[in-house]
Amino acid sequence: MVSLFSRESRVVVRPEILNLPAYKQGRPAPADAFKLSSNENPFPTPAWVAEAMAEAQVSRYPESTSRTVRERIAAEWACDVDEVIVGAGSVSILYQLIQAVSGPGDNIVFAWRSFEAYPWIATVAGAEGVRIPNLPDHRHDLDAMIAAVNDRTRAVLLCTPNNPTGAAITTDEFHNAMARIPDDVLVILDEAYAEFSHEPDIVCGKKITGGYSNLVMLRTFSKAYGLAGLRIGYGIGPAAILQAANSTAIPMVVTEQAQRAALAVLDHKDDAMVRVMELCARRDRVWSDLVGQGWSVPRPHGNFVWLPTGTDTDKAAEILENGGIIARVFPGDGIRVTIGEADSVEPFLAATARIIAADLQH
Repeated sequence: MVSLFSRESRVVVRPEILNLPAYKQGRPAPADAFKLSSNENPFPTPAWVAEAMAEAQVSRYPESTSRTVRERIAAEWACDVDEVIVGAGSVSILYQLIQAVSGPGDNIVFAWRSFEAYPWIATVAGAEGVRIPNLPDHRHDLDAMIAAVNDRTRAVLLCTPNNPTGAAITTDEFHNAMARIPDDVLVILDEAYAEFSHEPDIVCGKKITGGYSNLVMLRTFSKAYGLAGLRIGYGIGPAAILQAANSTAIPMVVTEQAQRAALAVLDHKDDAMVRVMELCARRDRVWSDLVGQGWSVPRPHGNFVWLPTGTDTDKAAEILENGGIIARVFPGDGIRVTIGEADSVEPFLAATARIIAADLQH
């Protein structure tokens, strides 16, 4: 194929962007394997979602502020509609917030390992991403994160349950951290997996609203509610901060299909949560069996488990793949495995048993 452009481009690109690898989603799986690499909901699309999407008028632009969706969410959270923002997945709102508060010379503090997009989002904004290693038990080292906050820090990112390790922040830990973070620093509580977390001592955004003027909480319809392909999420926070985030958004990025599907989910939330509870029971069984095999695995609070395979990660991932399991591999650290179809459990546990038998790190 002949290139349309005969000469090499001389356009100047920011050097940090040239060196920035693009975000990579979980690997697809061949027909004879299970794709457990993207934390997707394995259940088929419910009829009520499909019917709602079919009513969308795709020849027309969507309502740009997702007003109806925001009104429904505001009613659920008992907040003002202007304290709700809707975006193309919670990650897009995170991107908007970081764009709104930071730039060259600033820094963003987050745990590591955590959500893979965090360093990417900081770099795109021109800010420095400050990675704070997790504790040995795979939880955020909140003391170290707070110690890293300085006069250049514009935001602190708290991911709970943490992706990919599955560990969570308790309510007491959260309030203690908030008391020590300056109130001119934005704190983003990333709760993409909150619906899978049911321990009473784990922090829950719905129970802490209104107490902090520098806090935004993020949720998504992608994980628990199975709308990953539609890209819709939301945030709860002070209206002034959300207005600034709206100013950085790509206009009309949340489609009408996504908005209608989200409303359908909210209309059938109890039915949707039945599926979530089934996944949680499957997750807990998998975790228990892993511990029984001899794994030192953090208790999971999301819809995935974390295998801390360290320097043996590539070898362990090969054993999983040979067993029909395509997982998310983080070389040198570990492997995140989504809780997927019921039929995937036995092949996965059989593969993890083989990893133990091979005496790989765990």
